Amino acid sequence: MTERRDWHSDPITGDTVIDADYRNTQNVRRFFNAAIGERFKFNRSFMAWMKAHAGSTMADAVAEWLRREAAK
Repeated sequence: MTERRDWHSDPITGDTVIDADYRNTQNVRRFFNAAIGERFKFNRSFMAWMKAHAGSTMADAVAEWLRREAAK
């Protein structure tokens, strides 16, 4: 059995896999701020993307956020 990730305190890297128990936490926000910068913000559509893409990596999520930002 695989141990569940604690999205509140476990280290997060670009290789971290988004699982079915994903949560938007301050720890996740810190990861995105480090990867993207202070301009990062959660919004409903991006949070829904995160929930719908279990199996993707956090690097995939960064790329998706940047893609959405560029499309604005």
